[in-house]
Amino acid sequence: MPSSQVIAFEDDRCIAQGDLVDVAVRMKQALSAHPHSRVLLFDIETCHPVEVDLRGSIADITTRIRAARTEATPHRGPGRPKLGVVAREVTLLPRHWEWLAAQPGGASVTLRKLIEEARRQTSAEGETRDRREAAHRFMSAIAGNKPHYEEALRALYADDGARFHALIADWPIDVRRHVERLTTELFQEKAASA
Repeated sequence: MPSSQVIAFEDDRCIAQGDLVDVAVRMKQALSAHPHSRVLLFDIETCHPVEVDLRGSIADITTRIRAARTEATPHRGPGRPKLGVVAREVTLLPRHWEWLAAQPGGASVTLRKLIEEARRQTSAEGETRDRREAAHRFMSAIAGNKPHYEEALRALYADDGARFHALIADWPIDVRRHVERLTTELFQEKAASA
């Protein structure tokens, strides 16, 4: 199940953003009014396309979405569920097990500390990559035929914010606003590190 926050575009115009149920209702209304228009729905942060079954009445649509959310609630297995700890198998060499056994707090505590340290070291890189990929995904889906699309992608990956914004300046306002929202932090980080 996607994030509950989504954004919908009818051609180049943003028709709704927010909770999936509310946006799906607006999409149904837009398609009823303009059956030949192209309506696309995206997760608002990742820009992965979101599929929603818009058949039937608005009540049918909202019931399906709410039922899918209920089914998507994860079942908690063994471990310490109140803390979110889940037991799984890890395969290591004997020398790794020996080293872990010698660490204060035991193997689980040591593994958690090592993972948290690795996450801290790679989180900034991962966030930058995720933002760039989200912008690329959205641009490819909705702006692939816009002027300067390929040059804008090159500027995105070159972290050239000034060129990027100049290239998308003539794009439809709703498309441009969402692309700018997706890339603002990306270009701010680059400017701060320079």
